[in-house]
Amino acid sequence: MSLGGASERSVPATKIEITVSCRPLPAQGVAREFPCPSARPTLTLHPPTQFGRTEVIDNTLNPDFVRKFVLDYFFEEKQNLRFDVYNVDSKTNISKPDFLGQAFLALGEVIGGQGSRVERTLTGVPGKKCGTILLTAEELSNCRDIATMQLCANKLDKKDFFGKSDPFLVFYRSNEDGTFTICHKTEVVKNTLNPVWQPFSIPVRALCNGDYDRTVKIDVYDWDRDGSHDFIGEFTTSYRELSKAQNQFTVYEVLNPRKKCKKKKYVNSGTVTLLSFSVDSEFTFVDYIKGGTQLNFTVAIDFTASNGNPLQPTSLHYMSPYQLSAYAMALKAVGEIIQDYDSDKLFPAYGFGAKLPPEGRISHQFPLNNNDEDPNCAGIEGVLESYFQSLRTVQLYGPTYFAPVINQVARAAAKISDGSQYYVLLIITDGVISDMTQTKEAIVSASSLPMSIIIVGVGPAMFEAMEELDGDDVRVSSRGRYAERDIVQFVPFRDYVDRSGNQVLSMARLAKDVLAEIPEQLLSYMRTRDIQPRPPPPANPSPIPAPEQP
Repeated sequence: MSLGGASERSVPATKIEITVSCRPLPAQGVAREFPCPSARPTLTLHPPTQFGRTEVIDNTLNPDFVRKFVLDYFFEEKQNLRFDVYNVDSKTNISKPDFLGQAFLALGEVIGGQGSRVERTLTGVPGKKCGTILLTAEELSNCRDIATMQLCANKLDKKDFFGKSDPFLVFYRSNEDGTFTICHKTEVVKNTLNPVWQPFSIPVRALCNGDYDRTVKIDVYDWDRDGSHDFIGEFTTSYRELSKAQNQFTVYEVLNPRKKCKKKKYVNSGTVTLLSFSVDSEFTFVDYIKGGTQLNFTVAIDFTASNGNPLQPTSLHYMSPYQLSAYAMALKAVGEIIQDYDSDKLFPAYGFGAKLPPEGRISHQFPLNNNDEDPNCAGIEGVLESYFQSLRTVQLYGPTYFAPVINQVARAAAKISDGSQYYVLLIITDGVISDMTQTKEAIVSASSLPMSIIIVGVGPAMFEAMEELDGDDVRVSSRGRYAERDIVQFVPFRDYVDRSGNQVLSMARLAKDVLAEIPEQLLSYMRTRDIQPRPPPPANPSPIPAPEQP
């Protein structure tokens, strides 16, 4: 049973405020007059949407715009931005401003830049230097707020055969279109009509997305083993109303609309009391990135024979001139987002399960660029190029071993534990894992390191073993030791393939799911080690050049 018709929308990681400056813009006209610039940023959605425009600043080549732009930030999405700069000349026609230049970049590039600041050359006017645009990202302060609360209930309706219930609460945030998004579920308290739930914490942005008066709906259910949970009733509140309970108990009536309609004497289905509510601030993913934490991205690709001959169209590695293989799509989808958070854009890339020329040695961690001393590839395009080259030279073989490459990345992660580096390993595979015991051991050991593992399964295999490695439900264990943190995310690529064949949409869906847990996994490592983000480097604004003489 799905709970309550919630809209499937992800909660933004946070809200980011963008500040815009330009250095220096081209002078205009025969007399080389100072322009009156304004900037109009656009966020590439489907379709693209202009999300604002700055004020007009009179007579300057080096504007520092006061008006800022606030955007929902999703780490797991490629949020492409375009900034157009215009000269608004009131002497001619204010409705047709002169185009001065434009810049294209991703929001992740701004946040991942040094101090969350980037500078881009403006382009778009053939044969002219258009100047540069400077963008600075700042996280809104209330996005750091975490609400902690505890609730209990009294005299809830009886739903079970023996006159009791197994109650739990489901919290929903309301959306602007009238739908609701699930944002928290409490634990189930067994055999009682008067449950007391454990205190829990939830980001304020997940509860109300910055709107303190937005409706928060809370449903009360009786848990059933088969998933057909019985609806007891509901009530509504808001973050503002909840926050007033810091000094007093607040009691809500639980109402069941159906019962209210059927029974004239119906009063309620019990009450829920807010026992405590507090708000604290904590460090965020953006704090660490702004303080210089780098995401080190490593790729490992399955070269076992079960993938099929790469020269045949039936192969999962087939290099079609018309479209990317599932391997290439998975690599590109994840890599193009993560690369914005790695300043040197150099990525180690490995293959496993192949026979290498010339002697036919089987390897489970060979560098795709054929350089044992330096396995780094330049950018995601460099990784793809090395991957395609390896397909032409190695012999697909087997078996499928994950442990060697996991241990390889873990050794690198173990050398830097101060929070300045966080490692993300992407494993793309088609089949059944052959070293399950060793892989579990490697994951348990890696769970104490600054490291996450993404496994993407391609092809038609069932992948039951991979589900076991994803610790969402049951933490991975080996030889009696449990993983310190859940660091593995597994998905089968076929679940994200667009039916119309749109590869861009398929890659966006995949990236959104497999990357969504990375920020929280990074934060969990930092919290367990009590590592605070470093202060961002001091801003070093580009100097304002002396004005050119006409």
